[in-house]
Amino acid sequence: MGRSQETFHKKDVRAKKEKKRKEKLAKKEAKKEAGKSGMDEMIAYVDEFGNFSSTPPDPDKKKEEIDIDSISISTPKSENIEMEDTVRIGVVSFFNDAKGFGFIRDTETQESVFVHINNVLEEIKENNMVKYEVEMGPKGPTAMNVKVHKPEQVQKTPPPVAEDAKEESGKDAPEAEAPDTEAPAKPE
Repeated sequence: MGRSQETFHKKDVRAKKEKKRKEKLAKKEAKKEAGKSGMDEMIAYVDEFGNFSSTPPDPDKKKEEIDIDSISISTPKSENIEMEDTVRIGVVSFFNDAKGFGFIRDTETQESVFVHINNVLEEIKENNMVKYEVEMGPKGPTAMNVKVHKPEQVQKTPPPVAEDAKEESGKDAPEAEAPDTEAPAKPE
């Protein structure tokens, strides 16, 4: 029995595979001769500042001694943490009722804070002064519990009534006189 007929294409494919195998074997032999392995090239060192370096640290360099007792491994106590003022005051710089969102400019920090219609307790408009609380949202600071801020006005107290006036009228508080409702007579 004879050998099955081989097509030109089959011979060509076999020759290409053989050529590729020989090239791969030659590259492997060249690496062995060079004496460099892949792991030696991948080693990196870290210096005292935390930066990567390709050179090993100097063993003769004097190392700084650190007192172990000065290192604290704990969270600070709550009394050391300053509580930030949770209620802030700002001015509505932009608000779109149709879309339901806007921005408030903080009066102290001048930062812009996002506000959504769901977090508004009273109706707000642009240039309104508002009180709000800041919470971190998914994209940054968000205003919560937004209310229109009315600056406290100084209450006007009535002037004190002199003791003489109380005694003269015989009453505790002076009475206001009713204005004349009659129109003055026209001269003829």
